[in-house]
Amino acid sequence: MSVFMDLNVLFSADRKRLQNLVETAAHLGFSTVAINYVFEPTAKKKQEIPSPVPISELIGQLPVVQGRSRPIRVLNRLTVVMSEANHFTACMLCDVDIICISVTEKLPFFFKRAPINGAIDRGVAFEVSYASALRDTTMRRYTIANAVCLMESCKGKNIILSSAAEKALELRGPYDIINLGALFGLSDADSKEAVSSTCRAVLLHAETRKTASGIVYTMKSQQEVLQDSAGSEAPAAKRPKPT
Repeated sequence: MSVFMDLNVLFSADRKRLQNLVETAAHLGFSTVAINYVFEPTAKKKQEIPSPVPISELIGQLPVVQGRSRPIRVLNRLTVVMSEANHFTACMLCDVDIICISVTEKLPFFFKRAPINGAIDRGVAFEVSYASALRDTTMRRYTIANAVCLMESCKGKNIILSSAAEKALELRGPYDIINLGALFGLSDADSKEAVSSTCRAVLLHAETRKTASGIVYTMKSQQEVLQDSAGSEAPAAKRPKPT
């Protein structure tokens, strides 16, 4: 049985609204949701990056996931808004887990396969959110058009579909989102992965960024290899004894 996730539920200072969002997500069958804090820096004044509120302070009792016997998992997420000029930098250099594409308006740049493939090779996922497409017909048209362009560039790889919901009515069930993925140009298998296994890979990518300390690979020098081969070819009585 697949484990479905929605990694973009917008933070709200209204605790009751946030509680309702999490309860609705659990009722729809999502095992994991991420509360998203959006930070948009400006050059005019110095701003502090928002500190996520502990989940225990936001939500009193976590609801049980529909069809499962355990409560929903709630995570915190921070999104930093960047200009379109930094799209290449985000794909190739930034130490991030998700690149969220703003698909609700005409994009000032084209998706190029080189930076997108570079991001995929680094394990970075691209996110397409659908909630804004439910609010306005113009946004819906841009969302579908931009999502199709993105799918053509990345071939459906490393895509996650999320809600970016501000209220419970904007949430949709996992299988509704899978059908929406087909409208974006994803295959049935890729659509299902976009709300399940790819989301899990994003969480694992985030964990390894925090815990991995590095890998040392050792190999013999050419001189040691020649000595070993020469020793193995010599008769057993004439081979150098180990010290």
